[in-house]
Amino acid sequence: MNSIEKCERRSMVRNRSNVYGFLAAIYSQEMTADLLQQIKDPRFQRILSDLGIDFKNEFFHKLEEELLEDLAVEYARLFLGPGKHISPHEAIHHKQDDADWGQLWGKSTVEVKKFVESTGLSYTDEYKGLPDHISVELEFMQQLTRREEEACKEDDMDGVMYCLKIEKKFIEDHIYRWVPIFCEKVIKEAELPFYRELAALTRSFIKFEMEELKIKGNGAK
Repeated sequence: MNSIEKCERRSMVRNRSNVYGFLAAIYSQEMTADLLQQIKDPRFQRILSDLGIDFKNEFFHKLEEELLEDLAVEYARLFLGPGKHISPHEAIHHKQDDADWGQLWGKSTVEVKKFVESTGLSYTDEYKGLPDHISVELEFMQQLTRREEEACKEDDMDGVMYCLKIEKKFIEDHIYRWVPIFCEKVIKEAELPFYRELAALTRSFIKFEMEELKIKGNGAK
């Protein structure tokens, strides 16, 4: 791999990591003023446009306070409840052969926790949520791709291949098994274009990752 190829490789990995980080932030909590400003930045809007995301101009013409309130209500309605909502946890959507799914702290939750910790990463003491929240799984992928970029920078091809192996395994065994299903539900239930478009982006990005890592899906369970 020559210097140009290495530079291109690092740039691609960095972009993947940035997307994972952005999506993790979106799903982790209600929209914050800081993140909203980042999204409203024209440069960021162009990036989203290149990814096929269109929030509709009238959406951002609202006063920031009103927009933040609308997004907070939508986030709570979609992901928190009370009442019927779309749980952002793998165990609810990832069907297991032994039927251990559909409830919090299912088999896949434990598997995710063990998988993350097996790589040397751990959950912070401040985090009080479940290990298989979508934002946590996406943040885990962000950390893995950061490691891959660093290994690429240091010409550590063994490190690059190790990261790719772990990334592929996690997508194959976990993310692919439930995130597309989750996204379909969000697209169907979202009332505002924001979360509908972001769910579509998430679904498309996972498909891209599967193609990039040469993962052959045989139908999400």
